[in-house]
Amino acid sequence: MRAVGIVLAGGNSSRMKELSNKRAVAAMPIAGGYRSIDFVLSSMSNSHIQKVAVFTQYNAKSLNEHLNSSKWWDFGRKQGGLYVFTPTTTPKNSYWYRGTADAIAQNLDFLKNSHEPYVVIASGDGIYKLDYSKVLEYHIAKKADFTVVTADVLGRDDPSRFGVVRTDADGRIIDFEEKPISADGSQVSTGIYVVRRRQLIELIEKAVEEERYDLVKDIIIRYKGVKRVYAYPLDTYWSNISSVDSYFRTNMDFLKADVRNYFFKEYPDVYSKVEDLPPAKYNSGSFVKNSLVSSGCIINGNVDGSILFKKVYVGNNCSIKNSIILNDVYIGDNTHIENCIVESRDTIRANTNYVGEDGKIRIVVEKNERYAL
Repeated sequence: MRAVGIVLAGGNSSRMKELSNKRAVAAMPIAGGYRSIDFVLSSMSNSHIQKVAVFTQYNAKSLNEHLNSSKWWDFGRKQGGLYVFTPTTTPKNSYWYRGTADAIAQNLDFLKNSHEPYVVIASGDGIYKLDYSKVLEYHIAKKADFTVVTADVLGRDDPSRFGVVRTDADGRIIDFEEKPISADGSQVSTGIYVVRRRQLIELIEKAVEEERYDLVKDIIIRYKGVKRVYAYPLDTYWSNISSVDSYFRTNMDFLKADVRNYFFKEYPDVYSKVEDLPPAKYNSGSFVKNSLVSSGCIINGNVDGSILFKKVYVGNNCSIKNSIILNDVYIGDNTHIENCIVESRDTIRANTNYVGEDGKIRIVVEKNERYAL
């Protein structure tokens, strides 16, 4: 494909609450064995984008470890590759990334040294499958300066969390309001953009000279009346996980057969870093219904309508309902967990009760005392 990829994965979301205390949003576990960033990297790989840069910043340790090899997404060719950029101090600059445009500006040499004529920019917190080559074809056919991939979130999410767009009959964006107080429509930006590489370099350099650091507000929205900015409507599954409710809902969507089949049984595939773990073990007395149970789990109790990530131990007479248990959690005997998200590497003591009430999802964070004296 005639494009280079950029993944913006350095941001933090206060709406994730305690879940983002130890990891970047792009590193959030999804569907039992994946991380959020796997979906954008897989889409880029499947679209034959050979050269991809990931910009990380906030709580980047686990994300950088996840990206330690490009082979999982098949970027490890002699041409192209997977590049991970974090903020660095130089004689000319000592700032962290001050925004999405500044992140690109501080790594502008990556674009200048590339030869592909186009750039695909995407955020690391979207769950979807997309052939970017079709977006590029649309971009070229419309003779667009920017193409913004959009989705309709009517009845599914709060549009005011996103950039809300309005288009004319030709698909050109005539109004673009970033995170409005009150949204007039439900068509929102997915954080995926296509632009010519040389034009992006020029716009980024000009924005930084004017001390403007946000790609959406200071470039796309600012130039929408001057540049040809078009919307590419996405009509397949798309979800953003940057709030507790949306993260919980997105994971629970994978309990639906049609969503699972779309992501894991239909071409193209979704790839992730592979861990060598034994299959899940269901001991005598266990009962599992409508749940995803990952490798390395040991189940002794009841699990209903829940997602258990890797290496979860469920003790005797436990009851887990409508909950997400993240990686490497030990749950003691006679424990009841309902409407909760249990943070990774937690130890849940025996005979305890955690319930999210009034329709709210409770985040459980316990001190790990498995190895204490």
